[in-house]
Amino acid sequence: MLFLNTRPTDRALNLTQALQSKQIEVLELPLLELHPTPWSQALMQLYAQLITAQVIVVVSPSAVHYGMAGLKQAGLFIEDLSHVQWIAVGTATAHALAQYGIQSHVPEVETSEGMLALPILNQWHTPTCMAFWRGEGGRQFMMESLQAKGVQVLNFVLYRRQCPEQASKILTKNLLRLQQAGRYCMLVTSEASWINWLTLISNHPDVLNRAHFLVLGERLAQLLARYQQTYSYTFSYFQLQDLRMESILKQIDVVQGTP
Repeated sequence: MLFLNTRPTDRALNLTQALQSKQIEVLELPLLELHPTPWSQALMQLYAQLITAQVIVVVSPSAVHYGMAGLKQAGLFIEDLSHVQWIAVGTATAHALAQYGIQSHVPEVETSEGMLALPILNQWHTPTCMAFWRGEGGRQFMMESLQAKGVQVLNFVLYRRQCPEQASKILTKNLLRLQQAGRYCMLVTSEASWINWLTLISNHPDVLNRAHFLVLGERLAQLLARYQQTYSYTFSYFQLQDLRMESILKQIDVVQGTP
């Protein structure tokens, strides 16, 4: 079976190698690339308020590195945030934070809903101020849910996401290959990457119908379900709870009928 690895180029290699070690054919087709937000007075003001936050939510390894770079540019140190509890959206983000000596809380389900269910936000008193290190357009649901509870949200938009220019070239080069595939698997980790994929294959609905999507989290699965019902597509999908290698490989085995 052909697997479309849609992770950003700098995060695709480990998954590609793991799949190839299982004799799975892989096509790397990144649907998102990240660009840091230029330093601004607005960001400087946010960093100046950061010491008032009780919790910092970090949504990706990239958010860790961009956030730490901004911390340095603002003249702050990790020691200034020793009172802060950190939440990482997933294990990869937790590992990135650990490189800076930071331990973090990681949800069982690597989504906004999973983070909102963490004991730190439910068992204890709700924090009065939380910061989000994120990309443009990400984690709106979680921020809005917390703001509805009266939490002050410091919204750090540290990078923007866009569809890589090479994505359309890769698709054009491999279009016949996809059209001839009986089925192919594809990882979808965000609404932005899903929208980018729909744009890329808008003139080739047959390609969409051949897909078995591995989607991260309930909200994204519901988005695909609504799209499928609205436009009568015949693709299939499975909801992943996390992006651990074993979770992805296990589901690919199911699709291939491997015991």
